[in-house]
Amino acid sequence: MEKIRTRYAPSPTGKMHVGNLRSALYEFLIAKHAGGDFMLRIEDTDQERFVDGAIEIIYRTMARTGLVHDEGPDKDGGYGPYVQSERMKTGIYMKYAKELIDKGEAYYCFCDRERLASLKTEVVEGKEISIYDKHCLGLSSEEVQANLHAGKPFVIRQNIPNEGTTTFHDELYGDITVENSELDDMILIKSDGFPTYNFANVVDDHTMNITHVVRGNEYLSSSPKYVRLYEAFGWKVPVYIHLPLITDENHKKLAKRSGHASFEDLLEQGFVTEAIINYIALLGWSPEDNREIFSLQELIENFDYHRISKSPAVFDIVKLRWMNGEYIKSMDFDLFYGMAEPYLRSALPGDFDLKKIAAMVKTRIEVFPDIADMVDFFREMPAYDVAMYNHKKMKTDVASSLEVLREVLPVLEAQEDYSNDALYQALSAYVERKGCKNGYVMWPVRTAVSGRQMTPAGATEIMEILGKEESLRRIRKGIEMLQNA
Repeated sequence: MEKIRTRYAPSPTGKMHVGNLRSALYEFLIAKHAGGDFMLRIEDTDQERFVDGAIEIIYRTMARTGLVHDEGPDKDGGYGPYVQSERMKTGIYMKYAKELIDKGEAYYCFCDRERLASLKTEVVEGKEISIYDKHCLGLSSEEVQANLHAGKPFVIRQNIPNEGTTTFHDELYGDITVENSELDDMILIKSDGFPTYNFANVVDDHTMNITHVVRGNEYLSSSPKYVRLYEAFGWKVPVYIHLPLITDENHKKLAKRSGHASFEDLLEQGFVTEAIINYIALLGWSPEDNREIFSLQELIENFDYHRISKSPAVFDIVKLRWMNGEYIKSMDFDLFYGMAEPYLRSALPGDFDLKKIAAMVKTRIEVFPDIADMVDFFREMPAYDVAMYNHKKMKTDVASSLEVLREVLPVLEAQEDYSNDALYQALSAYVERKGCKNGYVMWPVRTAVSGRQMTPAGATEIMEILGKEESLRRIRKGIEMLQNA
């Protein structure tokens, strides 16, 4: 069997969009699942959209996500150059374009902007495009040579017949047939000598022996033109896999303004790389069972591209947050602390036992920025309503809470050891003497020392962090508030 070869071919235009990262991931998984090769190719022929630093973002993202390429600009596997602008210098694109001209499958077009602007337009997929009328196809070879000799600007266009149909096969969508009359004579070589994205894609995929082409389904409409190019050259058509659209929660295309459309956005929002990759793998693909948590190696072992859906995939930030929380819970503590420490130091400047606080929040956060809101009460007592002391399950109210706090205050004042265990023993002894349940005492104490309904730890753990002086100050304040209620 032919060895599978896939490629990730990004354009260096800025941050890596979630959709691009998914394409890279699926291409990587398809190759690695079959023991094949995964290639990185930089498609930089669109110079107007080139963004400085974007190539570094591509390398950094792939390294961080573990999508290690077997070949690329930094790993020559014998198919280089792997950067399109460098490939262009070899003359490869013009060579193949002229081969198509010789076959009658392409032609020189010398039409100026004024004439092109006068052409009729059609609305295709919501966009208004002009339909070229094959005017220059009728030029004689003498006229063409005269124009070239005179240095007249030109493009090279694909020659698609007006009649008949073109059929191509997609692994997910099956056979798709289109009327040739619906296909425009797309430009292959632009007036600046650069190949168009579509043409360079076909030439590079063939000459680099790519067997499987994975891309978004927005390219379905262009695929018949690609197929006609392959057939015009007499080349084998690769396996096409067109991926479903990724939408936001409102079923609109995931846009940059969503705030979580790129890998870098998600990292900045405190998501873990492994969780991002795991979640993106499930945006359009599902395993045979209902399993949701996968390491990259487990994805390689389980990935079957035939199980990719044609339906749009909804990017659910709530689901990603849940998954991220699962990764944080299972994370080695030292690794977790290294990632959490900057957030803890920012939220709690001063002398706090950050490792103990980190241990409190580890199983309670979904993303690292959650830490700030969860621990800021250690730094400063928040304002709170005494109604918080009312708790049906604990059977507490304002009156009972006032009684408890008044009675435990001297116990805590006499307590010298403010470790969690010692404090718990002291309060447990009080509970036993009073003949009540733990919650009847711990709820008002925790409320008094935290001012929060939800905390990352219990009353005595919080008091250990706060220390004796601050704990007693907060309890006395709680008594005062309850007396005035």
